[in-house]
Amino acid sequence: MQRRALISVTDKTGVVEFARGLTELGFAVLSTGGTFRVLKEGGVPATEVAAYTGFPEMMDGRVKTLHPKVHGGLLARRDHAEDRAAMAAHGIDPIDVVAVNLYRFRETVRREGVTREAIVENIDIGGPSMLRSAAKNHASVAVVVDPSDYASVLDALRFGHGRVPVSLARRLAGKAFAHTAAYDVAIARWFDDERAHEPGEPRYGDFFGVAGTRVQGLRYGENPHQSAALYAEPDASGASLASARQLGGKELSYNNLLDLDAALGLALEFGEPAVVIVKHNNPCGTATAATPTQAFLAALESDPVSAYGGIVATNRPLAAATAAAMVERGTFVEAIVAPGIEPDALAALESAKWGRNVRVLDLGAMPVARSVPSVRMVSGGFLVQDSDASGAVVPKSETVTRREPSAAERELLGFAWRVCKHVKSNAIVLARRNGDGALATCGVGAGQMSRVDSVRIAVEKAGTHARGAVLASDAFFPFPDGLQAAIAAGVTAAIQPGGSKRDDEVIAAADAGGIAMVFTGVRHFRH
Repeated sequence: MQRRALISVTDKTGVVEFARGLTELGFAVLSTGGTFRVLKEGGVPATEVAAYTGFPEMMDGRVKTLHPKVHGGLLARRDHAEDRAAMAAHGIDPIDVVAVNLYRFRETVRREGVTREAIVENIDIGGPSMLRSAAKNHASVAVVVDPSDYASVLDALRFGHGRVPVSLARRLAGKAFAHTAAYDVAIARWFDDERAHEPGEPRYGDFFGVAGTRVQGLRYGENPHQSAALYAEPDASGASLASARQLGGKELSYNNLLDLDAALGLALEFGEPAVVIVKHNNPCGTATAATPTQAFLAALESDPVSAYGGIVATNRPLAAATAAAMVERGTFVEAIVAPGIEPDALAALESAKWGRNVRVLDLGAMPVARSVPSVRMVSGGFLVQDSDASGAVVPKSETVTRREPSAAERELLGFAWRVCKHVKSNAIVLARRNGDGALATCGVGAGQMSRVDSVRIAVEKAGTHARGAVLASDAFFPFPDGLQAAIAAGVTAAIQPGGSKRDDEVIAAADAGGIAMVFTGVRHFRH
């Protein structure tokens, strides 16, 4: 019996070579529209599906493969006599190989100025239907959605006399269902986003789908007994941590990636050159300066003890001068991420004992800030929220004390407020301007159960640098004691959301200490 393959792909990568390989193995090729034209131009004999079914494409191509001769050929169980009899009665031939990938819905949605009509027309119907039919009948049909699988499928067909082994058939079927699942999630999310913009509609509706494509397996999770992997969003575009190139060092770990994400998120808050050093998901040093090298040195000075074994992120390409400064200071770092890595920088890092092991990630460009939902698993489900994207500006900045902050203090308060958003609650950040003009943290108190303890930790970290520093708090002071501890250490100005029942007492404590205090009206808890 004549073996048949059906090929209808949006991504034409390698499709001519794949189809040619199938014909050499004795397969007759069925195809549609643009794929048929590409195969014809490539010299591959093929038959249009319309000619095979005897039914023309219609409705601007909306109806072309939704036909019993296609789906009967895909779904018929070869070992069922009733299915074979139905095929014979209705002139249906079996289809043994299907290569399909889908209309570019995600890419269309992202296109600037695209109309709703164009988006809807890029919702593929026939493609997912063929994939699901073929994948369901994977005992008899090899289904291919990824051009990178073409070569292995051809090899398997050659050695299997026109059939692929069961293990490969199952893997391909699973990949096909994953492909259609991710596609449907993207469509559902687009419709839900459209709904959410209607008056009176909640931001998050009855369904929320998450899909991802595995980028790499990881050695383990937070601990060696936990399995882990890194996944990329199928609809993500542009530079990101998931798409970064690792240029050197050991294999990335789960904890490395968490810390890299935390460091990168804070570095991207700033327009001026910035360097962030993160340890255990909290920034232990952050600075902005005229150059990335100055920013690194100022960030390192913030807390050199905690910085050992830390993660470094910068919002400028990593230059040799900055890499040399890292080596010269002798502080071992686990990983570095930047929007570009100069070749001389790698050479500079490798001059250190630890330099060949440091994981260096090149983003390729500056990531574009996107407001994406934050998803967190809980027992029996997951939580979804908007990302906290409001920290780049001080939204209210209402002075509540008798003394107004000076212009220099206001600049420092804005810097400390941005950093504070990225510190685990209860969060306290002390910041100062150092001798060369860099704005830098000098003490960070993070993740404490009481705010006053976070203040005490920040003050202890800052030491003598607390005198003349400013303070940022991610949430209000429930009692005056935390602010009083900062004033006693020499803090001259503070920024916090306000909103406590004891705001009057806290303001009175600030006035008694002669400091300036600003309320923002916005909280930045980070749990």
